[in-house]
Amino acid sequence: MKYFKLFPILLTALLAMVSLSFGQDGPPPGNGPQDDHADGRPNLLAELGLTHEQVQQIRRLNQERRPLMMRAQHRLREANRALDMAIYADTVSDADFQTSLSEFRAAQSEVARLRFESELAVRKILTPEQLVRFRDLRRKFAEARESDMRKRRMRRGGDGTPPLHDGPRDKPPINE
Repeated sequence: MKYFKLFPILLTALLAMVSLSFGQDGPPPGNGPQDDHADGRPNLLAELGLTHEQVQQIRRLNQERRPLMMRAQHRLREANRALDMAIYADTVSDADFQTSLSEFRAAQSEVARLRFESELAVRKILTPEQLVRFRDLRRKFAEARESDMRKRRMRRGGDGTPPLHDGPRDKPPINE
């Protein structure tokens, strides 16, 4: 189940890379699947082996959906602000809170609907072989993210507490 939560992240990265990497009608950057970005992320376009037509389809999809998603995200931010204001107003009104909460839920639902519809549209563009590769990349991404989170927890002491100082310490002054 937690892997499905990572799918939107990978899909968003894929859509962004397609629109940025193929702003011109040239071949994808890099020399192959081993070509990584400067930040260590794999080049999804090269790894998936998208055809020029697939890239164009994803670009069109991204261009069509971007304004819808931007409006939906703006609506969600506004609904969040309104909900926050209803909660922390000088005088609390349950009716205002419920209205703001309903608007927030509707806005959140719209963002999720648009995201999942985009994922489905991209999934329909991928060939079965590309889908297998994408699932494998998603799995590796999830494993790497889990590993990073484990390392962070260990640095914090494993239970969320700050780590003990393990560097050199100044000795406290001796009171004479």
